Amino acid sequence: MNDDNSRDLYDRALSVMPGGVNSAVRAAIEPYPFFVQKGDGGHVIDADGNRYVDWVMGLGPLLLGHDLPEEVRAGIQRNASEGPMYGAPTEIEVDLAEFVVRHVPSVEKIRFVNSGTEATTSAVRLARGHTGRNKIVVMQGGYHGAQESTLVEGDADERGPSSAGIPVSFSDHTIPVPFNDEDAVREVFEEHGDDIAAVLTEPILGNNGIVHPVPGYHEFLREITDEYGSLLIFDEVITGFRVGGLGCAQSELDVTPDLTTFGKIIGGGFPVGAIGGKAEIMEGLTPAGDVFQAGTFSGHPVTMAAGLETLKFAAENDVYEHVDGLGDRLRSGLSDIVADQAPSYTVAGTASMFKVIFTRENPGTGALEGESEFGCVQDPDSPRYEYAPKNAADVSAAETDRWRRVFWGQMKERGIFLSQNQFECQFVSYAHTEADVEETLEAYKEAL
Repeated sequence: MNDDNSRDLYDRALSVMPGGVNSAVRAAIEPYPFFVQKGDGGHVIDADGNRYVDWVMGLGPLLLGHDLPEEVRAGIQRNASEGPMYGAPTEIEVDLAEFVVRHVPSVEKIRFVNSGTEATTSAVRLARGHTGRNKIVVMQGGYHGAQESTLVEGDADERGPSSAGIPVSFSDHTIPVPFNDEDAVREVFEEHGDDIAAVLTEPILGNNGIVHPVPGYHEFLREITDEYGSLLIFDEVITGFRVGGLGCAQSELDVTPDLTTFGKIIGGGFPVGAIGGKAEIMEGLTPAGDVFQAGTFSGHPVTMAAGLETLKFAAENDVYEHVDGLGDRLRSGLSDIVADQAPSYTVAGTASMFKVIFTRENPGTGALEGESEFGCVQDPDSPRYEYAPKNAADVSAAETDRWRRVFWGQMKERGIFLSQNQFECQFVSYAHTEADVEETLEAYKEAL
């Protein structure tokens, strides 16, 4: 597979961009990433003309794939042709707000911003402003964007910034706990409860190999935040409008947070973020309240049109039936392959998300009678329950270097584009086909 043009482009990029990229994960592949020329349905074509089945889908935003349905494309083009942006409100942002409020259980009011990072930054500020408290509880290995309040590593006793450039004092107010560990959360609240503004968590860890909550975990978070007068914030930047359909993951989990952050699909492939929640809390944002939030490009009309047309198309067609069905087929096929060729590995995911985690020690997929055929779930009645990864540390203990340095390249050589490391999940789109799934399963079979 020739990659001369990608190599030359990366060489040029290194001269003008730090690390040759504009987002660090894109440089995870060594010695250099391939450069995409264009998308085509469920595929991408790189600068050297190589074609790949694309399971990255922009790291999640492209629910419909690269080739948008005509009515979606027309809606976007119509708004773009009327002018790029205005610095004033437009009807299309009201239309999208009404759609989200109508479908997502926790959202009574919503504020659009420009990225998932901006959404979580604003949600944390709003929680602090609403409660008058300082501390935020987050999950170890959860990802909430490139912001100072959540780039913290360690545990409740010893913690510090996970990036250079962040004052150590910032980490005093952010407390990481293991996902799925009720005892750790309870201990933190017993010590700091009067100063905890919110618990911030992904409903499903989607940036650390895909880890599901154990039964009752989010219900526990709802109860303990209510008990202490703190807020519960769900980060649905990844799961929003992908897991649980139009109601998002919170509707499937049947847990209603106080605030929810969105990104990715809600902008239909254009830069976007949003914070939604109870009206009494959301009214704390300026100009209604005194928690400052603003942005020149917030509610950008082209982005709003892309998000609205994407979600309307999903509501009126068989989008979720299609992507979730292909997701089941992928996970089922991967479970069979892993059971035969790499029995210690774990197939994870739900709906249109999937991943093979290179776990090291367990009895082997398919080795226990009665386990799920659609991948690892936190089912106490499953014989694999105690072996299912429960938190980010379980995923980090997997063969992450083997995944990135050996396996990823083998899949690329077979024309399959997977996320650039062991931790980022992969996504099915409406443009993917049964043939794409079969080609991918055959590649996994050969590469593993």
